[in-house]
Amino acid sequence: MQTQPIYINGKYTESTATETIDVINPATEQVISKIASGTEEDVNKAVKAASDAQYGWEHTPAVERGEIVRKLGEKLEINKSKFVELLQEEQGKDFELANGEVDMAIDFFKYMSEWARRIEGDIIPSDRPNENILLYKKPIGVIGGIVPWNFPVFILARKVATALVTGCTIVLKPSQKTPNTAAEFTKLVDEMEELPAGVYNFITGKGSTLGNALASHPDVDMISMTGSVTAGTKVMEAAAQSITKVNLELGGKAPAIVTKHADLDLAAKHITTSRLANNGQACTNAERIYVQEEVAEAFTEKLKQSFEAVTVDNPLQNKQAGMGPLVSKDRLEEVEEMLQTAVKEGAEVVTGGERANKEKGFFLQPTILKNVKHDSEIIKEEIFGPVVPIVTFNELDDAIQMGNDTEYGLSSSVYTDNVHEAMHVVNHLKFGETYVNRENFEAVQGYHAGMRKSGLGGTDGKHGVEDFLVTQVVYMQYKQ
Repeated sequence: MQTQPIYINGKYTESTATETIDVINPATEQVISKIASGTEEDVNKAVKAASDAQYGWEHTPAVERGEIVRKLGEKLEINKSKFVELLQEEQGKDFELANGEVDMAIDFFKYMSEWARRIEGDIIPSDRPNENILLYKKPIGVIGGIVPWNFPVFILARKVATALVTGCTIVLKPSQKTPNTAAEFTKLVDEMEELPAGVYNFITGKGSTLGNALASHPDVDMISMTGSVTAGTKVMEAAAQSITKVNLELGGKAPAIVTKHADLDLAAKHITTSRLANNGQACTNAERIYVQEEVAEAFTEKLKQSFEAVTVDNPLQNKQAGMGPLVSKDRLEEVEEMLQTAVKEGAEVVTGGERANKEKGFFLQPTILKNVKHDSEIIKEEIFGPVVPIVTFNELDDAIQMGNDTEYGLSSSVYTDNVHEAMHVVNHLKFGETYVNRENFEAVQGYHAGMRKSGLGGTDGKHGVEDFLVTQVVYMQYKQ
């Protein structure tokens, strides 16, 4: 089985690594490819290529950069079916979501290409006569892009498209669990004669090696990393050595508040989507439900029926499967351990609670827990699997207080047909995103950003573009 090559300075090359990493299909447990377990020397070569290309790319007219970003999106669209299949194979994503993820990546490239003509500065009034103050917006420079395994195509698009359109160069490192989609994308880049060598570079390996080397490298100007709080903390520590800017999307513990005025059928439908999307492995997944006591029994029954209607299967073999496997054996075992601890502490399994009946693969049944203590681990810590605990409340302010009682602050949601309740919740929840009467899923023109340990900076929309820019203020005196 051939090892995926890395890509530096416009050419495919072999890594200096002597070891390889197996990439495993989580539905079959079969090895589907191998990647180089990259080295610090690989990082140094890739960063040098990106740094050498930075000046020329930065001074390429923005409209030309935008055209290249759009063409990348168009090439991705032409090859869509290949990326959908690779996503299902390496990550276990169900067909509908894999198809949707690639569509969003295509849309993101096209959307971000339009920002080429919209990167604007300011003219600021001066206190002095015969002076103009000009504020320029310029690319921050070389980006170290670290992509997670849960949305390896869309988050690649977020980092690559934004970097390129703003005039930054990039060194991209995918997750060692899901590198094949990034390797396939690199083929599209290699076909782009318009893209100068060194603007895009692709390396593979362990985050503990490459992530830290990228983050601490003196010639990297920003690390854009999506992943766990633990990994993000290590990246920040490494980046501190060179005072490198970090852009981090980390974990989440999204509360979903269901009041007595909610449409319970709608709430059950959208919370099912919000909890089980990507097999329960998204930072925006609804991680805990707070339902008002008066409707708790009725809502729980509706949610139970909704969970039990989801088909769990190998997504490559069954396009109708609503959920696939967890990404790895250790991920499955960690979720099982949290589930077992909750049950020992008194939680009751409403549905699920066991591995799905499959000969191979890391499958877990969609699971609902009730009678869960609010101070339990499964309420406090990110589950990142298809398990959701339910807690009841009497007063709405109690639900808001419990919802805010977390180290995280990425996504949240509320279900109610009472506009006064909705506005009260929105104005008191402390999360970067709040969804009202809909599933947890962001838009490319919004701003995806968290509070507290959920990260620093953000992505998408105008504000996401701003994170890849720096300002230069010019004080220009002139003679009358």
